[in-house]
Amino acid sequence: MKKKIFKKLYTEIFVFFLITLFTLSAIIWILQAVNFLDIVSEDGHSISTYFKFSSLSLAKIINETFLLSFFLALFYILVLYEENNQLLIYWSNSISKKNFLNKIIVFSFGLIIISFLLSFFVVPFTQDKARSYIRSSNLDFFPSLIKPRKFIDTVENLTVFLDKKENQKIEKIILKDASNLNNIQIIIAKDGEIKNENGNKFLILNDGKIINTNLEKRSTIFDFKETNFDLNKYHTKTTTKAKVQEINSYNIINCLRNMSPQKSIKFENFNCHENIKKELSQEIYKRIYLPLYILLISIVVSFLILNSHINTDYKFNKIKIFLIGILLVVFSEVSVNFISENNLRNLSILTVLPVLILSSYLIFIKKVRISS
Repeated sequence: MKKKIFKKLYTEIFVFFLITLFTLSAIIWILQAVNFLDIVSEDGHSISTYFKFSSLSLAKIINETFLLSFFLALFYILVLYEENNQLLIYWSNSISKKNFLNKIIVFSFGLIIISFLLSFFVVPFTQDKARSYIRSSNLDFFPSLIKPRKFIDTVENLTVFLDKKENQKIEKIILKDASNLNNIQIIIAKDGEIKNENGNKFLILNDGKIINTNLEKRSTIFDFKETNFDLNKYHTKTTTKAKVQEINSYNIINCLRNMSPQKSIKFENFNCHENIKKELSQEIYKRIYLPLYILLISIVVSFLILNSHINTDYKFNKIKIFLIGILLVVFSEVSVNFISENNLRNLSILTVLPVLILSSYLIFIKKVRISS
């Protein structure tokens, strides 16, 4: 009987947790996907790159809403059980409130493991995969971004200005090519045409001049009747280097272990040096330590079962526990900013969570004994 009623409790918490998690994640993902449209409208990437990049961000969003979703699910179900007198079933089956809390803690450990796997393995992989689509993108939409009477600097080291554009025909063009700092090139043309054939993008320019300027600011000028300007060699200004959140977790750990002020260690997609120690420490804290806040939340929310809904102070206690839970969720995110290069300071921050968990558990046990 005890197994059945706890199985029902676990199922209801988990189902409501999934509903909350995916609802919150979907809302945030849609809002974020709108912002990601910039990689098409401003950076010139293709629609397929946009969909791949935005869809892979979902794992990160799920990970970031995991703790809040668990808190809301556990709070809602325990309030529902209390106000519908369903908790009486547990007390009538000789289940103590301490035993009830222990069962909730056991359940929370399952979610801790899921959260850890998500933050430690899945999120870094999906984030790096999303960035790889940006790295390999060939700027399919770049020609459509060239607009008349505007300086276009979407791609790196290239500035484009034109007076008029009709379909793919353009007039009065100025190009500045700064890809070679030893020889900056300015091209002025009367008219031309944008070509995008078989994935190759180039400009056919007519009746113009090419001005080459070297480091000594000496210029040479050439006239031309027709010339082809290749756009394929230019790359997006969108960040293509790996961000800290995209680095493999094992690489971060190895970097922190072997970090030395005298040398920089080359990893697969980043250089390990002391300048990024703070960022790496904060990231590994998020991946390994933050999932443990699920345990603290499970204990704090379980204080709901100590006060019956028929008591006059029930609503006040319910609101108080809800606000404490929200504050703990916020604090878990804010605590990341306290992590620094100082190992002693980091150690003191790491002790905060175990102290909160132990003190919350002991306070719960003490209240149970007093009520008994």
